[in-house]
Amino acid sequence: MAEDRHLIEQFLEMLAAERGAAANSLAAYERDLVDFFTRTGASTQSTTTEDIRHYLDLLHREKRAASTASRRLSALRQYFLFLFREGLKADNPAIGIDSPRLPVRLPGVLSEEDVNKLLSCAEAIHREKNNLQSARLLALLEMLYATGMRITELISLPRRAFAPDRPVLFVRGKGGAERMVPMGDQARTALLAYLTILKRDKPDMAASPWLFPSRGAMGTLSRMRVQQMLKSLAQEAGIRPELLSAHKMRHAFATHLLAHGADLRAVQKMLGHADISTTQIYTHVLEERLRTLVSEKHPLAQRDQTESPQSKPKQDAEKPVYSTGPSQSRRMALATAWLRELASSLAIALRT
Repeated sequence: MAEDRHLIEQFLEMLAAERGAAANSLAAYERDLVDFFTRTGASTQSTTTEDIRHYLDLLHREKRAASTASRRLSALRQYFLFLFREGLKADNPAIGIDSPRLPVRLPGVLSEEDVNKLLSCAEAIHREKNNLQSARLLALLEMLYATGMRITELISLPRRAFAPDRPVLFVRGKGGAERMVPMGDQARTALLAYLTILKRDKPDMAASPWLFPSRGAMGTLSRMRVQQMLKSLAQEAGIRPELLSAHKMRHAFATHLLAHGADLRAVQKMLGHADISTTQIYTHVLEERLRTLVSEKHPLAQRDQTESPQSKPKQDAEKPVYSTGPSQSRRMALATAWLRELASSLAIALRT
């Protein structure tokens, strides 16, 4: 096992140096490889194709998700391919093994009404408290929805990535790839308000090189803390907490852009997807929502519902309802206009 660990370390060093793999990704690769060798009893040099097939069969019998088996097979493929190319193993036992068939799962998407409720709720909380925590929450939410950034990209933004007079952010994504992400006026205003309060209330933290500093060991706000803040906000806004996460805000960003006519290639660039097929999943989400719309709003469907009424869940009486009134409708109109202008300009830039 000592030799296996040495080879695994070499593999992980290659991933970090050549592919810019993040610490979380490296830890996941290591766990998957160690699990394989521990459970099969094989070593790197003795591993055969049958050992890998046996391992996948073991995962299937344990009723592990197909995505889990596929991820672990991917780790083994990359590991043994690396060793074979480096001359550290004479053969590649992972060749010729088919990946488990993955079901097509459409990402859950927050509606525009839900996002409006969240933004209105965050604004109301900030108006009431006007402190660093409320300003930070509003800035995080606005930026998640306005940019579609991954949560790790957002919390690891350096202070220099943002300039008040610049309408874009420079974001370093997966594999160390850098991209420009446009910001709307509302997100920029919320971020400026947060930074002003940060400098006023916590001048020592305002001197941090990070946009969202923390006193924790990493120096930045943690992913877990952001998720906790979002869950609390969802509950306050009358939305089920399980429906909201930082990644679902990313899904909402992409789906709402496409729903308002954005170019698919432009959305791909903003999300930082290497392959456009990853972005295309959001077009399927829109198709599914259209089917749902027809089944719910078509006159024949409405007649069926009249004949077979179903009780609707009651609104929690203790929670305030953040509805889309005149100010929220104006907000969505402004956001829609900005999204269309942004999509158009990006599409032109990409074609040229």
